[in-house]
Amino acid sequence: MNKFVDFLENKLSGPMARLSEQRHLQAVRDGVISALPFIIVGSFFLIFAFPPVPEGSFIKEWAADHASEILIPYRLTMFIMSLYIAFGVGYNLARSYKLDPLSGAQMAVAALLLTIVPQVVDGVGFVLPMTNLGGQGLFVAMIVSILAVEIQRFCKVKNITIKMPEQVPPSVSRSFEALIPVAIVIIIISSITVLAGIDLHQIVGKAVQPFVKVGDSLFGVLLPVFLITFFWSFGIHGVSIVGTIARPLWEVFVANNAEAVASGADKIPHIAPEPFYQWFIWIGGSGATLGLVLAMVFFARSRYLKTLSRTSIIPSIFNINEPVIFGTPIVLNPILIIPFVITPLITATLSYIATSIGLVSHIFAHPPWTLPAPIGAYLATGGDWRAIILVLVNIAISFLIYFPFFKMYDKKMVDMEAEENH
Repeated sequence: MNKFVDFLENKLSGPMARLSEQRHLQAVRDGVISALPFIIVGSFFLIFAFPPVPEGSFIKEWAADHASEILIPYRLTMFIMSLYIAFGVGYNLARSYKLDPLSGAQMAVAALLLTIVPQVVDGVGFVLPMTNLGGQGLFVAMIVSILAVEIQRFCKVKNITIKMPEQVPPSVSRSFEALIPVAIVIIIISSITVLAGIDLHQIVGKAVQPFVKVGDSLFGVLLPVFLITFFWSFGIHGVSIVGTIARPLWEVFVANNAEAVASGADKIPHIAPEPFYQWFIWIGGSGATLGLVLAMVFFARSRYLKTLSRTSIIPSIFNINEPVIFGTPIVLNPILIIPFVITPLITATLSYIATSIGLVSHIFAHPPWTLPAPIGAYLATGGDWRAIILVLVNIAISFLIYFPFFKMYDKKMVDMEAEENH
């Protein structure tokens, strides 16, 4: 066991931790997270436009008659998430370089907008297509945001800037300092998009298509689930590491699903956006530990686990399980690591199959992750009561898998407490 732990610390956890801390990946991660309030709030307007109430009811009919108006906040928030994410990526990357973060954010937004060519519509004039400002344009947004800030950094390092006298206010000085990098960004992106007529979104979309396909497969679901629990088992924050790489793809999935619902499409394209993991797999937190906590609440005999269960049950209901992971502990616990890894793999497989064959509706909304799982799953699927049933089934599975291992560990704790009292 010690050799295995040493291998993880020296050969695996270190490189993975460094990867998660890589400057550009960190900026992408923080940029996506910075846009989550807009994504979450915007997704609720999808639910308002298609309320989970019986057909023929007044609310359902009123929402159907006013769907276009109700969806405006969604279309200006979640639907154009790439615009917000570009700003966040540019801001965080520039700040990591100790550059002016506001200038970096603005250049990132400009770079993204310049990848989209306005269209002329008779009687309207120039119209900017919004599709590539949403999930479809997310990867381009990340690339051009990084490019814009790297141009800003290059100009700063090479002193290719316009310097103003010290008497000039800092805000004015920063604006003039950004003139040259802004000009370079505009010229480069415009030359690609306008002069060369290259559609970056189409090129990048084709390049990432294999990753999209794999990420939405059963294997693409089980791999991050395994890695997250595997890293957590040894005290490494699995979501931080895996999410840094996978979250952009998950956000593309939820954005595409949301647009399919908003446009009235017959089929929702993706099974596994990030809320799929949250509501069907990570019930109670990483490792689906709500089942373990329930076992402790009702069946613990040791004083320690009884006390821990009383303090961890409420946080677990709201998907906060650090008290369980580090308090039980699960970390480096050879008894509890086994169900901690196995349980979410089983519930993930069941949930994937149930969604793929239509037993449960696809997820398209992004409710706050601190909601109890049945409520979150119900809202994320647009009011599908079957999602609640699936959550309850997964909790029961979690309980049944954890229970024999919990009994073994509880007996060990009882014996240790008996020895201490002698």
